Amino acid sequence: MGKVMVLGTGLVGGWVADRLATDGHDVIGVDTSISALKERDSKVTCIHGPARIELFEEYVPDVIVNALPGRIGDLIRTDLIRQGLAVADLAFTAEDPREHHESAVDTGARLVYDVGVAPGLSNLLLAEGNRRHGRLVNGRVRVGGNPVKPDDGWSYMAPFSPQDVIEEYTRPARILRDNEIVIVPAISERTLFEVERRGEMEAFLTDGLRSVLDTVDAENLTEATVRWPGHIGRFIGLGDEYDESELLKAWRWDSKRREFTWMEVIADGNGKSRWILDDEGGEQGSSMARTTGAITCATVEHLLESDVPAGVHPPEALGTSFLDRCLTHYAANGIRIVETRER
Repeated sequence: MGKVMVLGTGLVGGWVADRLATDGHDVIGVDTSISALKERDSKVTCIHGPARIELFEEYVPDVIVNALPGRIGDLIRTDLIRQGLAVADLAFTAEDPREHHESAVDTGARLVYDVGVAPGLSNLLLAEGNRRHGRLVNGRVRVGGNPVKPDDGWSYMAPFSPQDVIEEYTRPARILRDNEIVIVPAISERTLFEVERRGEMEAFLTDGLRSVLDTVDAENLTEATVRWPGHIGRFIGLGDEYDESELLKAWRWDSKRREFTWMEVIADGNGKSRWILDDEGGEQGSSMARTTGAITCATVEHLLESDVPAGVHPPEALGTSFLDRCLTHYAANGIRIVETRER
């Protein structure tokens, strides 16, 4: 067990803090929201205020969880590396954290980034497909967190920072096509398809492949976000005139509304593997919090117990032992992944 400081105790960070405390770790939660801190498990030591270097120096945590919104999390990432800390980094930004690799090596920092569902678990599964089937002719990820039932509006609520969702919808997507990295417009190549038990949904390309463009040997790789039909068309209809504050209100999280997380990962090479994650929120918390948080908790455990070298690492760099650890955490939290395999 170790001392873990969680920066940001919102939907996902709060779940991580409570889960780690329940598992016996000494957990410190840091947030500017008093209401978020009040919801924490009684075992969590709560600090009201922004993340700052003085806290790291005072509490000397074994591992930091960076669960701050992307824009803020990117700023604090540099400070964490300068302090030589071990970090499970959830903050999603357009910048490549590997730019800080040499600095991390110099300070002894160990930072594992993109520790969520996608990117995160998706990276590990594509890498596993690569090990099983050699060079992939096609690797595909389709993923989304959505309400169980669509509505007459956006049919969506943001499980993490809504600003990060907007950036996801507006940032051009990098994919691998015919052995070359290609940049395509954000939310392009819209496709309607059937999701078992859920119904017809819509997928569109987003910039979620990140490190696997370099680490997975493949001819073609794509990542698409999945939403209820009509959602992304409505966003496109706003053009460049959208009001971010209005979207934040419209996409506000409603803890009483049922939601689910669905992901499909296909690795097709000399043989084919397909993984399906379909998880619905319930008494143990929201699905997106659990599916993302379980990977984060596995990362914390790996940093505490394994010999992760100094530097900045994507999840797939930690190998099969880390994938096994993540799947163990999923099973412990009642999260099922169905796998099919063809030779």
